[in-house]
Amino acid sequence: MNEIGKFLILIGAVTVLLGLLLMVIGKIPLIGRLPGDIVIEKRNFVLYLPIGTSILLSILFSLIFYFLSKR
Repeated sequence: MNEIGKFLILIGAVTVLLGLLLMVIGKIPLIGRLPGDIVIEKRNFVLYLPIGTSILLSILFSLIFYFLSKR
């Protein structure tokens, strides 16, 4: 039972951190408005393809995981 309790606390902490991250991402000015992000707006339809943001985040996470794996 002790392991289940620790696991639930870990899931709760990760959920809180993810929620805080989502709140902060909206305040970063460049995220979602980079060159390469495609926005198509019609009368009753909006299509948003964050290609530039996805590439930037992919490079960033790749570098983070690369340096963490070198330890």
